[in-house]
Amino acid sequence: MPQVMEFKLPDLGEGLTEAEIVRWLVAVGDVVAIDQPVVEVETAKAMVEVPCPYGGVVTARFGEEGTELPVGAPLITVAVGAGTAPEAEPEDSGSGNVLVGYGTDHSRTARRRRVRPGSAVPAVAAAPAATVTGPVAVISPLVRKLARDHGIDLRGLRGSGPEGLILRADVEAARRVAQAPAQAAAPVAAPVAAAAVGERVPLKGLRGAVAEKLSRSRREIPDATCWVDADATELMAARAAMNAVGGPKISVLALLARICTAALAKYPELNSTVDLAANEIVRLPSVHLGFAAQTERGLVVPVVRDAQARGAESLSAEFARLTEVARAGKLAPADLTGGTFTLNNYGVFGVDGSTPIINHPEAAMLGVGRIVAKPWVHRGELAVRQVVQLSLTFDHRVCDGGTAGGFLRYVADCVESPAVLLRSL
Repeated sequence: MPQVMEFKLPDLGEGLTEAEIVRWLVAVGDVVAIDQPVVEVETAKAMVEVPCPYGGVVTARFGEEGTELPVGAPLITVAVGAGTAPEAEPEDSGSGNVLVGYGTDHSRTARRRRVRPGSAVPAVAAAPAATVTGPVAVISPLVRKLARDHGIDLRGLRGSGPEGLILRADVEAARRVAQAPAQAAAPVAAPVAAAAVGERVPLKGLRGAVAEKLSRSRREIPDATCWVDADATELMAARAAMNAVGGPKISVLALLARICTAALAKYPELNSTVDLAANEIVRLPSVHLGFAAQTERGLVVPVVRDAQARGAESLSAEFARLTEVARAGKLAPADLTGGTFTLNNYGVFGVDGSTPIINHPEAAMLGVGRIVAKPWVHRGELAVRQVVQLSLTFDHRVCDGGTAGGFLRYVADCVESPAVLLRSL
């Protein structure tokens, strides 16, 4: 007799607690092999194909396309050991794999094969949800976090899900009950006229993750911003000279990144993070440089690893590669995490200045406005020069204004006279 195995949405890493079903790669009745991708999901960080560790016949799917599922929720059930395909294997031969890489490779098509009529596999309409064991009937980390954030004791709740499973709706209901006395005592506010009209856009996925991260940054980090205008004429001339000799083209972003890594070597306080639990500032040995890239899914911040060890040519190539992958929607979660400092070139949007929000848990971000011709006093005379505004937003816990100003002034000096950078190479 075949054994029906339930495969649940696995832990996708990087603290992710839920994912949205984008596209099913198998249907009920299909024969799947061990480690064959069965569903494509979108997390707050990337598109991911999820492989199933069992081989056999798909007997049920859970969730329609567009549905959000928490980690640990059932995805599919598979009848294992049916003998309908060479790749179908018993439970103890499952691979244990969680993901087939990261991102989505659309050049690969999932193998789909249906059970032949009259096969030995019995029809199974759907598998029952797995029995939840333990003192509290909760399988979703999202539900546990929601309860913890609002001080709800899960042991006192009766779940409305299968076999008493506690769902998010149960926690929300308990929260409303707890808040009811306080709300009754509070003065009634006038209704917002626009509350019932206008387009409503769900704050979820990438947009929701960005909102949460920026809100956390503002809650936790006492940030400050300083800025300076710099004459970038010599920097642009140096770039033109580099690109005139042939070979791969050097981007302005790469030159600014190389200047940043040199500045961080002089001012390591800004390449750090704050460990609140230990009440310590952690100065980091390597510069993992994040940079803003605009995509159809929104603004993402890919990370160039060990940027301090790269030259301008290597940085240009890596920026180009990560930008292309980002716009294709194939960035891995690892490509979007672990940054220690961010370079934000908002000049590409045609603006001069900004006060960016620090990319939590980093300690600083350098913003670069557009490089534009402006009147400038050069060698005592008024001239038209290529001018750029540079702004540094920094965590005031890791350093004071003197350090931040020193960092920004060094960056500006290198922009105005690239020869200054040669001293640190």
